[in-house]
Amino acid sequence: MIPIQDLLHRIRWDAEFGRAEFRIGYYDRIERRIVQVPLAELAFPEDPPNAFEWIDHLGELRTIPLHRIKEVYRNGELIWQRTH
Repeated sequence: MIPIQDLLHRIRWDAEFGRAEFRIGYYDRIERRIVQVPLAELAFPEDPPNAFEWIDHLGELRTIPLHRIKEVYRNGELIWQRTH
């Protein structure tokens, strides 16, 4: 399995590969389940460098560490998964 940072870089910089629809599944500690969000709705700020930001359905900005990403889907197909 490649590191999540490498996969995210490939999605961003490989035009052919990145042309697909991607969804990220991250572990939500409050809901205690994996929450899926479209990659297009996420922002990857420089600070903090190992996190993404997302505005949830309540309009609240959430900052999620990359280590909580557990799944990545490309066109509905699971292409990456972290089990721990």
